[in-house]
Amino acid sequence: MDLGLVDVEWADGEGGGLRKSVLEAVSRVPFESVLPVRRITSYRGQRHFTGWYWAATTESLVGFESWLERDRAMLLDHDRRVVGLASQPFRVTWQGATRRISHTPDYFARLEDGSGLVVDVRPADRVGPDDAVKFSANEAMCQEMGCWSYVLVHEPDPVEMANVRWLSGYRHPRNRIGDVAKRLMNSFDEPRLLMDGAAAVGDPLSVLPTLYHLLWCGDLRLDPTVPLGDGSMVGCTAVSHG
Repeated sequence: MDLGLVDVEWADGEGGGLRKSVLEAVSRVPFESVLPVRRITSYRGQRHFTGWYWAATTESLVGFESWLERDRAMLLDHDRRVVGLASQPFRVTWQGATRRISHTPDYFARLEDGSGLVVDVRPADRVGPDDAVKFSANEAMCQEMGCWSYVLVHEPDPVEMANVRWLSGYRHPRNRIGDVAKRLMNSFDEPRLLMDGAAAVGDPLSVLPTLYHLLWCGDLRLDPTVPLGDGSMVGCTAVSHG
């Protein structure tokens, strides 16, 4: 695919005006910091829930146009590799067989190694032929860019998602109490049961918010395939119930 024939349109992060360029010239644009290229709206009778998710990674709001997109924003926010995140970051337009085709990816994530991740979110049973063409084209574009990768995601694993939703309630940095966090890291130096490690540090009611925050941040780890609970194994490295 000739990147010089692909147009990109995005909203300027300062004035909000639209800017346009060819795809091959935008590798240095900080798309993780732009405004959505289209408005996120709601109206009576709307079939999808729209809104804004507060991302701890950027300490800013990230838009979503469905619960599935909200869940994916949450998973990206939870991913330690992600250092920047924006929704509906740009619109790409290219010449198809008979007409111009345009598509707006759902998310752009900046990863810690400086590369970009373009994300489309769609239920597995709702990827039609036209959608498949757009998703394939976006993947090809990202491969040609070299510094970007692409992923089409569907419904997340229900157990992992339930765990992340719970932990997201403690994602704000205010839940990280310095001395408690240090003692928890020491307590879970070797994997042990969640409640045992918390009780060893102090009153669980005061300790658990910091523990959940450490699990959210990835400083402490648990087995994502097992529902989070008092009997979860927690450690400083990846743990498994296997």
